Amino acid sequence: MSQRVTTGSPVAGEPPAPTAQGAATATAQLAETPVARMPAVTVPPLRGTLGNQLPLLAIWAILLTAPLWINAVGGYMGLATRVVVLGLAAMSINFLLGFTGFMSFGHAAFFGLGAYGAGFTLKLLVPSTPLSLVFGTLLGGVLGGLLGLLIVRRRGVYFAMVTIAFGQVFYFLAYRWNSLTGGDDGLRGFARQPLHLGPLIIDIQNNAAFFYYFVLFCFAIATGIMGFLLRSPFGRTLLAIRENERRARFLGIPIERHVWASFTLSCFFMSFAGALYALLNNFADPSNLHYTMSGNIVIMAVLGGIRAFWGPLLGAAVFVVLQDYLSSITTNWMSFVGLIFIIVVLFFPRGLLGFVRGRNMA
Repeated sequence: MSQRVTTGSPVAGEPPAPTAQGAATATAQLAETPVARMPAVTVPPLRGTLGNQLPLLAIWAILLTAPLWINAVGGYMGLATRVVVLGLAAMSINFLLGFTGFMSFGHAAFFGLGAYGAGFTLKLLVPSTPLSLVFGTLLGGVLGGLLGLLIVRRRGVYFAMVTIAFGQVFYFLAYRWNSLTGGDDGLRGFARQPLHLGPLIIDIQNNAAFFYYFVLFCFAIATGIMGFLLRSPFGRTLLAIRENERRARFLGIPIERHVWASFTLSCFFMSFAGALYALLNNFADPSNLHYTMSGNIVIMAVLGGIRAFWGPLLGAAVFVVLQDYLSSITTNWMSFVGLIFIIVVLFFPRGLLGFVRGRNMA
């Protein structure tokens, strides 16, 4: 005889409270679920055959040799650096979206806060490139962690809308606080400084190739930490929450704590990318905090594939190159990018990298 489980009316946007009967039912369902059916995260493997690591080797071969061929294909070093920086931003939001299952349309706020933090450090505190990265990352990451405490119980569209609302608060602060941020004109009067490594001086200020490799080094550290976290038990727990939050809760997993940790880490990574973006442009402006910037970064992640670790990097490369090329031809370049986005969503739901992997496995 079927049993009917009755629960109270949950608050909008919050998960329903589990009952004893619901817990028993979910536990029985878990016992019948084959382990082999549980999805695995597609993070770069630490070990494996050469065939499994060929895509990873190809990605890093392209990134490491970019200064050698970028001019030959009609590009320039600034474009390659922007791909790496925005690729890190897309991978940061995908840490929350693709591997935890929570959509945020306000992450550009932390991208912009990282940019302003780096600019403030160079202009007002100390002319040090490493310290500007540290301060910019801390500014956006800490504020993101505090914001996460307020929204961690929201779900679905409520979570996304709250992130937009708070993101726009930061945007209007940057837009209106002329005496500190420069308002609509942005924060100017700072520049990235050369790196002093003892007797060795690396001129990332005037040498675009040196700066590209510096950004690539920072990118490697950030993605290495990200991959390590996703391969850890913490990362597997995030996957469990993404696949079935209710079952994960019945297993005793502290859902809100893990969601907050994922959101906060994503904000730290995003702020780090924002700080690098400020060093690239020697400039920070309020548009970096606007929700349209968040939308662009989400598009990059979806284009490449949100279930693939390196997918957002590919999506960022496609988006940035198309933006650079089409904007030189027409002011309506976003219409063409939007058309490509619709085609990818309709016909390549796993993203470009997911489609390529599927063809290789077939």
